[in-house]
Amino acid sequence: MSSIGGLEAAVDAFCADSVDGLTGAEALTVLARLEVVQRRLSARGVCLIPKVTGEASPVELGGTSFPDVLSRRLHIGKGAARRRIADAQQLAPRRAITGEVLAPQLPNVAAALERGDIGEEHVRIIRQFFDRLPVVVDAPTREAAEAQLAVMAAQFRPEQLRTGADRMMALLNPDGEFCDVDRARRRGVSIGPQGFDGMSPISGLLDPETRAYLDAVFTKLAAPGMCNPADQTP
Repeated sequence: MSSIGGLEAAVDAFCADSVDGLTGAEALTVLARLEVVQRRLSARGVCLIPKVTGEASPVELGGTSFPDVLSRRLHIGKGAARRRIADAQQLAPRRAITGEVLAPQLPNVAAALERGDIGEEHVRIIRQFFDRLPVVVDAPTREAAEAQLAVMAAQFRPEQLRTGADRMMALLNPDGEFCDVDRARRRGVSIGPQGFDGMSPISGLLDPETRAYLDAVFTKLAAPGMCNPADQTP
C-alpha cells in the first residue's frame, strides 16, 4: 500500500503545525476532525487484521498465537490484541469458501465506523448487545436491530447508546428468557496472572446448575466456624 507513505507524511505535517495560535473553539474543531480521522483509520486497521490471521500462521509471523503476534508487532497488550481480532471478526468483510466476498457480520456498524461517525466505545456497546441477545431472535430481527443501533450510535454518545440498547433488549426479550445455548456462549472462568504477592485474580460467569452446586458446597463448608485454618483439623 503506497498510500501509507503519504499518510505518514501528512501526519508529520500535522504534528509539525503549531497550536499556539488557535482559540479554544478552533482547537475544539480540530479535535473533532482529528477524532473522525482516527476512527476512520481504526476502521481500515480492522480490515487489515483478517489478512494477518488468514494468510499465515502465528509461528510464521513470529508469535505463538495471533494475539501474541499483534501484541509484539503493534506494541500493545494481549487483551487489546484479542479485542481487535474480535472486532475484525464482526466488522471486516468476510470471504466465503468459494472466494466470494461477503459483507461484515455487522455491516451498518462497520460502515458507520468507516465514515468516522462512531468510535470504539459505540462498537463495544453494540457487540455486547448481540452477545446478550438470545439465539431465538430470528435473523431479520437481528438485522433490523443492527441497523437501528448503528443509526443511534452515529447520533448519540456511548452512554445514551447504552440506554437505547438496553431498551431495545427489553423489547426483544421482555421476559428475560435465556436457554442453555445462550448461557453456554457466555459461561467460563478466567484466572489472571499472579501478582507480586503470589495472588491471582479470578472472574467469570457460572450457569445456574454450577451456581447451585457451589451454593450447596459453600453452605456447608463456608459456614461460620467451618474450615478454619487455625483449627488443628480444619
